[in-house]
Amino acid sequence: MALNPQLFPHGMPVPFVNELFVLARDGVEFNVDKIPGAHGGNVKAKGTIYLSNIRMVFVASKPVGNFFAFDMPLLYVHGEKFNQPIFQCNNISGLVEPVVPENEHRALYSTHSFKILFKEGGCGTFVPLFFNLISSVRQYNQQTNMPAEPRVDPLQASQTPVDEMMRHAYVDPNDPTRIFLQQPTPDSQLRRRTYQSRPAENSI
Repeated sequence: MALNPQLFPHGMPVPFVNELFVLARDGVEFNVDKIPGAHGGNVKAKGTIYLSNIRMVFVASKPVGNFFAFDMPLLYVHGEKFNQPIFQCNNISGLVEPVVPENEHRALYSTHSFKILFKEGGCGTFVPLFFNLISSVRQYNQQTNMPAEPRVDPLQASQTPVDEMMRHAYVDPNDPTRIFLQQPTPDSQLRRRTYQSRPAENSI
């Protein structure tokens, strides 16, 4: 997880090198805990969730205090679950580990719990794509990495072959999810190379 990742002026996340955006879903409510500066550490906001081959990024419609976006690397998400409560809207809940800066100790950062609530329309497109993608990322990572690697680079997920999965994606007409058939903002050459906050991360 990384709080307030870089965004373009229109709200789209600034992509990493080799990052491919799969979909965007408007009209979701996002709940997350342990946010510094938030009341009780909890934030609840409405906005858009973006899903790529590397991460999920929630972008709030309106900032909540100093919170305007939340970045969740797929390799750091675990315990994800699709919930269908009787009296509330369908949602995905889970846990995400923090992206720890290289010069800081992991013990200083705690795991976040999150929930994505589908307030507007169905989720028959988003949910299968999310679970298929996160499963592919994990399988590919297990095949290419040594087990018990202490700090996995979240950008390794970019090597996951997602093209085939996208070609066979089911599109639910009741789900307002937008699938990216081509990458947005093709005119921009801005690409991030690392999760660390350095001036060099804007370099092409």
